[in-house]
Amino acid sequence: SQDRGVPFIAMELVPGIDLESLVRAGEPLLLQEKLDIVIQVCRGLAFAHGHGIVHRDIKPSNIRLLDDGTVKIMDFGIAKSILAASKLTQTGIALGTAGYLAPEQIQGRPIDARTDIFALGVVAFELSTGVRPFESATLSNVLYKILNEEPQIPAEAESRCSPELTEIIRRCMAKEPAD
Repeated sequence: SQDRGVPFIAMELVPGIDLESLVRAGEPLLLQEKLDIVIQVCRGLAFAHGHGIVHRDIKPSNIRLLDDGTVKIMDFGIAKSILAASKLTQTGIALGTAGYLAPEQIQGRPIDARTDIFALGVVAFELSTGVRPFESATLSNVLYKILNEEPQIPAEAESRCSPELTEIIRRCMAKEPAD
């Protein structure tokens, strides 16, 4: 068929469910299943980062689980080249998105692959504990917590999180990218 000179975007139809919907539905996942999801996201991000692309919006709604267990990272719509100027446009930040922003994004500092790693740490924390690490009713409080508070793993989740997993998640959510 002809496009007749009309600009269009062709997108892949990706059947499955996003991680946010799965978690919200209360779907019980085994630790190994949770780790498999995070590992697949790590591999996808490593590929993007290896090609100089930072996603900038890693969150559960942008992680899609296909029926065969494959995980896809969705919505590279605000992705940027690591070499490009990369400042956060704060207009229209949704409260749900704000909880996954890295401190350097909030502060308008340069971003790189570590920005996505911070967001993935937030996703891993949420998957491991069942709660968001920087939860609040207002955008300003969420941003304040990201910049100033260290999230604590709830007592009931500690038995499910090994010390090694807890340390990996903590390092991913370090306030300073160098850490």
